[in-house]
Amino acid sequence: MKISKSAYYRYARGLSHKPKGVKVLLGKEVKAVFDRHKRRYGSRRIKEELKDKGIEIGIHQIRSLMKAQNLVAIQPKSFVPKTTQSHPSMRRSANLLLNKSNLPEGPNEVIVGDITYLSSIENGKKQWLYLAIWMDLFSRKIVGWEIDEHMDETLVIRPMKKLIRDRQPPKGLIVHTDGGGQYSSINFRVLLASQHFNQSMTRKENHYDNAFAESLFSRIKSELEDNIFLGLEDAQLKIFEYIEAYYNTIRKHSAIGYLSPNQYENKYWAALEG
Repeated sequence: MKISKSAYYRYARGLSHKPKGVKVLLGKEVKAVFDRHKRRYGSRRIKEELKDKGIEIGIHQIRSLMKAQNLVAIQPKSFVPKTTQSHPSMRRSANLLLNKSNLPEGPNEVIVGDITYLSSIENGKKQWLYLAIWMDLFSRKIVGWEIDEHMDETLVIRPMKKLIRDRQPPKGLIVHTDGGGQYSSINFRVLLASQHFNQSMTRKENHYDNAFAESLFSRIKSELEDNIFLGLEDAQLKIFEYIEAYYNTIRKHSAIGYLSPNQYENKYWAALEG
C-alpha cells in the first residue's frame, strides 16, 4: 500500500490526520460522555459508549481529546483490606469460592456482601452511617442494600430478605462475606438455612478473599463526589440514585464486557431463551 509502518500504527491508534472540524466534533462527543457520567468515565468506557452510538475512535485519540479539554476522570482509591470484627464464639464458615467450580456461570448463584462506613454531618455534628450491600458476583449487580445508623445484624438481614423476595434465588445459592459478627449471628444463619443457601466466608486474616465487595465500596465512594452526607435521609436518597439509577442500569463495567449489570443479566436471559 506504499505507506510506512509508523503511519499505519498511527492510523491504528487513531492518530492519523483528521480535518479540524471532525476533531472538534469528536472532542464535543467525548466531553458530552464525560459530563454525562460526572467524571466517572475514563477513556476506555468513553470509547465503548461512543461505539454504542456508532462512533469509532481509538483510545489514544480519546485521551488526546480529553487532555486538550482538561478532562480528568475520578480515580478510585487503591483497595486496602480492612480489619473485620469477628465474634470469638461464632464458628467461621469455609471459603467456598476457593473451589473454582463454585464460581458463578449465571445470575443467582453467588452473592457477596460487605459493610462500609459513610461520613455524615447532621446539625453540625459528625456521625457515622453504615452501608451494607449484596452483589451478584456473576453480573456485578447490586441486588440488595441498606443504610442505617447502626451496624447490627438487621443491617444485613433486611436487604437479604428483600433480595430473596425480589430475586427468588434457588437452593444452593452461595452467600459469601467476611467473618463479621453480623454474618455469623444466629438469626442471619437461620435465615440462610431456611432458604437452603450455603454460607461462605473469607479465611481469617485474609481480607483479599472478599476483594470484590471491598473494591465496589472504593468505587462507590470515589464516584460519589460529595460523599459526606447530611444525615440518614440524604444518604439514602443519594445512594439510591447512584445504585438504582446509575450503577445497575447505566454504568459500564469492564469485567462484564463494558455492559451495565442490568444489560449483562438481560443478555444472559435472552441467550437462554434463544
